[in-house]
Amino acid sequence: MKRFYKAVAVEAAEGGWQVSLDGRGIKSVGGRPQVVPTRALAEALAAEWEQQGEEIDPASFILRDMADFAIDVIGPDRPGTITALLRFGEGDTLLYRAEAGEPLHQRQVERWEPLLKAAEARWDIHFERIEGIIARPQPAATLARLRAVLEAEDDFALSAVNTLASLAASLTVALAALQPGSDATELWALANLEEDWQAELWGSDHEAEARRAWRLATFTAAIGFARLART
Repeated sequence: MKRFYKAVAVEAAEGGWQVSLDGRGIKSVGGRPQVVPTRALAEALAAEWEQQGEEIDPASFILRDMADFAIDVIGPDRPGTITALLRFGEGDTLLYRAEAGEPLHQRQVERWEPLLKAAEARWDIHFERIEGIIARPQPAATLARLRAVLEAEDDFALSAVNTLASLAASLTVALAALQPGSDATELWALANLEEDWQAELWGSDHEAEARRAWRLATFTAAIGFARLART
């Protein structure tokens, strides 16, 4: 699609801030006014439009897509979104380990346990660690507490969590990313520990490295999205 606008601006709107193109407020994919809670986030959304060349690249609108998800998906059905996010807690990558005694298991314990123990202390919960690939349920009390943690977040933070958890296959990593001072590169390394282990053993290729770089950029953008929505 060719660029169809000249002027990009940020304007106050009912309930927050909105990007306008040539004086017309942007709407979400679902046709709702794309109103976000802070000017800082609106300016970041505007920057995505400003940076387009003569041809618009839909894949470059990472923040816009998260804003639309908050407005079109989460807003109309918060309970459904939270239930979906809890599945990333039930099958959290960080809870599934190689068999004890294997070198990979030792690395998993060394690298993952600090994050898991911090989460357990923060929310007063207990995670079941699982060896092998056979799924086991997490304690009902743990899932109930995680639901309450998610319910306390606003729609825009939940949109960021959805992106983060989808990329990391881990609700623990996603929620840790929302903490002040979180390190995107470190959290991404934890989420990709097994992939990195395989790359050490067998090597990686250019396509895999490019895909990982794009996923890390999206992961980092999601953390920025959550922070801007709270500014």
